[in-house]
Amino acid sequence: MAKVTLNPMIKSAHGRLGDSVFRRSHTGETTLIKLADMSNVKWSKAQEEHRQRFKEAVAYAKAAMAEPTVRALYEKSAAAQHKRPFDMAVSDYFKGRNLLK
Repeated sequence: MAKVTLNPMIKSAHGRLGDSVFRRSHTGETTLIKLADMSNVKWSKAQEEHRQRFKEAVAYAKAAMAEPTVRALYEKSAAAQHKRPFDMAVSDYFKGRNLLK
C-alpha cells in the first residue's frame, strides 16, 4: 500500500482518482490504494449472511451513538479500554449486548 505525504498547500485528498482511492484512517493518516474490482465476486451464502449481520451491527452502533445516555456509557467504557465507542458498539451487537433496550 502506498502512503501519501501531502504538500502543506494541499489541505486534504479523498475519493477516487482513476483506479486508485485516497483513504484517511481514524488516526488521520492518508493512504492511496488500488480500487478493488469486485465485479466478478460471487459471495457465498455464509458471506452474504455475515454482511447482513454486519449491516445490522452498524445500524445498531449508529443508533447507540445517537442516544446520549448510551453514547456516554460507550465513551466511558471505550476510554478505559483505549478503543473507539462506535467500534465497541458494533462488537457488543455481535456479542448480543443491546444497551438500547
